Amino acid sequence: MTTDAVHSLTDEALVEAIVKTNDTLLFEVLYDRYATMVYNKCYGFANGVDEAKDLTQDVFLRVFVKLASFKGKSKFSTWLYAFTYNHCVNYVTRNTAKKIEKKSISSDSIENIREDVDSTHEFESMRVEKLKKVMELISPEEKMILLLKYQDNLSIKELSQALDIGESAVKMRLKRAKEKLVLKYDNYTKDGKSI
Repeated sequence: MTTDAVHSLTDEALVEAIVKTNDTLLFEVLYDRYATMVYNKCYGFANGVDEAKDLTQDVFLRVFVKLASFKGKSKFSTWLYAFTYNHCVNYVTRNTAKKIEKKSISSDSIENIREDVDSTHEFESMRVEKLKKVMELISPEEKMILLLKYQDNLSIKELSQALDIGESAVKMRLKRAKEKLVLKYDNYTKDGKSI
């Protein structure tokens, strides 16, 4: 297969070829496509550039080993998003002394969360900067599902496929995460404490 032919393969076809052949050169093509995205996700959970690079390498090592578990129920990129977030959440959970870097949450993501739950009206008056700080107070799992939904714009169906849980479970987790965010925000605002 020529280099051009390899580069023109879809993600799914590339994954299939890698699983069949265990060819690291084919895996490099997949790595090149997604290294920046994975690094950016890891950076959001890391304490700096070096740790984000280490996490990125860990993710790709694990992806190479687990590639056969990708069944094509969702797009490869969706599977990889979820895989990366799960790895980072597990890393943070194991290293609870480490703080999640605040740069992980973009202002656009916060706006998306606010717009989605404006109907609950508690979010209407939330300020983006305060909301960013409050996002650091919820669990990594809650942060993960909110970021997958509002930063990566995954649909309920895509979340269901990527996390391998039912759509109603996805909706419940999102609802609980948003409720926890409102509660933490209210407490943060009442206490006026700074983080």
